[in-house]
Amino acid sequence: MRQLETLQFDNTYARLPEAFYRRVMPSPLPSPHLVSFNPDAAALIDLEPDEAKRPEFPRCFGGDLLPPGADPVAMLYYGHQFGVYAGQLGDGRAILLGEVRSQAGEKWDLHLKGAGATPFSRDGDGRAVLRSTIREYLCGEAMHGLGIPTTRSLCIVAGEEPVMRETVETGAMLLRMAPTHIRFGSFEAFYYRRQHDYVALLADYVIGQFFPHLANEADKYARFFGDVAERTARLLAQWQAVGFAHGVMNSDNMSIVGLTLDYGPFGFLDEYNPAFICNHSDHQGRYAFQNQPDIGYFNLRCLAQALSPFLGQGEAQAALDRYEAATASRYETLMRERLGLREAKPDDAALVRDLLRLMQAGRADYTNFFRALGTFRQGPEEKNEPLRDWFPNREAFDAWAVRYKERLRAEDSRDEERKARMDRVNPKYVLRNYLAQTAIERATRHKDYAEIDRLRELLRDPFAERPGMDAYAAPPPERAKSIIVSCSS
Repeated sequence: MRQLETLQFDNTYARLPEAFYRRVMPSPLPSPHLVSFNPDAAALIDLEPDEAKRPEFPRCFGGDLLPPGADPVAMLYYGHQFGVYAGQLGDGRAILLGEVRSQAGEKWDLHLKGAGATPFSRDGDGRAVLRSTIREYLCGEAMHGLGIPTTRSLCIVAGEEPVMRETVETGAMLLRMAPTHIRFGSFEAFYYRRQHDYVALLADYVIGQFFPHLANEADKYARFFGDVAERTARLLAQWQAVGFAHGVMNSDNMSIVGLTLDYGPFGFLDEYNPAFICNHSDHQGRYAFQNQPDIGYFNLRCLAQALSPFLGQGEAQAALDRYEAATASRYETLMRERLGLREAKPDDAALVRDLLRLMQAGRADYTNFFRALGTFRQGPEEKNEPLRDWFPNREAFDAWAVRYKERLRAEDSRDEERKARMDRVNPKYVLRNYLAQTAIERATRHKDYAEIDRLRELLRDPFAERPGMDAYAAPPPERAKSIIVSCSS
């Protein structure tokens, strides 16, 4: 394990031409203190957990000190926001400190979010607040626990600096980690600047770092775009299967390597509602839960346009078709697994679709019902009363249950073995907004950070039964249904 002073930096992105970034130093938070430390993220860079106990630690990730070897830059990108070309964006409140190589050879960006104004801040203050950093910190770990590709976070540091959002809030910084923070919008920047040589240079950099098997192929850019489309398809299918809504799927929030990136107004489904809008700022419902696969397609079209100097129209369309097919196929596979089915059958999509319609009509809790479905029994006289009681129209559920029994019997499914498999893919716990809000309120009002660590530990394995923790699996109480999240979240 390593100490802060012995982290092995290898700042490949900062060796690109300076058109790709601006060099900038973090603006320190006054009186920084550690809010939470993630030992699982520390292990990714071989960092000794006891380093978090050192007085230098909050100063280092509160912007006052730099780890030796860091080469801080703010990354340039453009993007389409809410479907409209937005022009220059870039890291307006985040700074890439550098890239750390683990002993296993993995490269991890150390990205300090809330580090102060940069040349890309567009009149913003460049700060993050404790509320938003807690949400991102916890959701990254929740998604990782669910097996969904995501950024991670090493720590949260807060300081004695008031930051104005809708109200005055506490300033904080989040140390975010990912193999890269390059986005679809990173390519858009140089396309719209008509700097096509830089589009190629960035593509070659990403291919060399993350798609090395393509580096010497004559059609490397077409194959690269196809692989990005495939990764994005798998990611979107996972979001849809687990009931996750991102909330602000702008092209600048889409990772080039298929990670969940930039947690703001996210939300997990409580009652199943495909039209769920988690972002209070999304007045038209562009980023509603059911629209996410189509928005993924739109963003890939934006990326295809940026790569068009090196990508034929037919090649681009082939990759987009591949995205659509892969999204549908992967979603069907994941939903079969959620129903405990091992084999693919022609009528499976209808079985899933009809169950979701019943859940929507009955306002069934998405996470809890699928967890409960593992208790379904196939006996000829079995009525599965606890499950049918989820639905006002019990006869409609009974009719669906007959089809489900027949489907299970067709593959000789055994109830106990099936339940064990279903419990490994249907989580008991997700980061519901009211759970995050409870941790936020305790942290902001009382500087009580224990709930943050409790949730982080719980969500690292959301499939396990935890004695005494059933309250964390409960749907939101009535008072919590008024929680509003927006882009400032």
